[in-house]
Amino acid sequence: MLSFLPAPLIGLIAGCLLGINSLFWVPILVLVAIAKLILPFKAVRLRLDPLLVSIAEAWIACNSAWMALTQKVSWDVQGIHGLDPRGWYLVNCNHQSWADILVLQHLFTRRIPLLKFFLKQQLVWVPVMGLAWWALDFPFMRRHSEEVLNKHPKLRSKDRETTRRACEKFSLIPTSVMNFCEGTRFTQVKHQRQRSPYRHLLKPKAGGIALALNVMGDRFHAVLDVTIVYPDGAPDFWQFLSGRMKRARVRVQTLPVPTDLATGDYANDPAVREAFQQWMQQIWQDKDEQIARLLSCPADARRVR
Repeated sequence: MLSFLPAPLIGLIAGCLLGINSLFWVPILVLVAIAKLILPFKAVRLRLDPLLVSIAEAWIACNSAWMALTQKVSWDVQGIHGLDPRGWYLVNCNHQSWADILVLQHLFTRRIPLLKFFLKQQLVWVPVMGLAWWALDFPFMRRHSEEVLNKHPKLRSKDRETTRRACEKFSLIPTSVMNFCEGTRFTQVKHQRQRSPYRHLLKPKAGGIALALNVMGDRFHAVLDVTIVYPDGAPDFWQFLSGRMKRARVRVQTLPVPTDLATGDYANDPAVREAFQQWMQQIWQDKDEQIARLLSCPADARRVR
């Protein structure tokens, strides 16, 4: 609706609406979360967690409203119909931009349960948003280099325990556990540094998704493999706010939960670890080929809001 305005003005309006929306909903989230913290009983959690989810979904719906007001995006989306908002899902996606999160929330909210992300520990200090993520029980993970982990192997078990505790909380009410298997946003510099075998992706990290399946495999209805492509280039956050993301192509594939892998010991059984990594590598190879096809498409097939 406001897409006729100059890009800097659109960005300013969108940024203000995003800020106002966050400042309205986050204090409400935090108040409910504090009540849950004061009364740490399962019966209380079972009542307050759905309330927190409803508040978060209202917040996301308002984000979608200002996006519709300020952005003119051609959405080419397939695979999101027929999902269960009362089910449990493990969601896996390629990662290129901060815009990915807003895209995923816009498309999936109320189609599946609220997406819960694994976040870097440092993000807990992000003004306003850190409080919101804490209130919604988003798990904060410490990222360590392989060199540090080799010197201090106990850190591996600590991260696994953090993931396990988070997944146990997620098992109480329908939840979508969100994982960016690349672990970071794709850039050409990172791609070259990794010597990634994929054209459009970084190497996947299987540990987090393996532990989530191990803890909650019997809960998950399916694995949702999501591929996001920006035909005009992945926007940074300001470009997104300024309305410069003109097209987004999203494909969602519903995969069965690999029960044989979910029940294995990824951390201590080399055979299970190898099988799991092969499963992930096949998904990543298919995703890489799909991204190449989507980038070569001449026009969007349809629009989905």
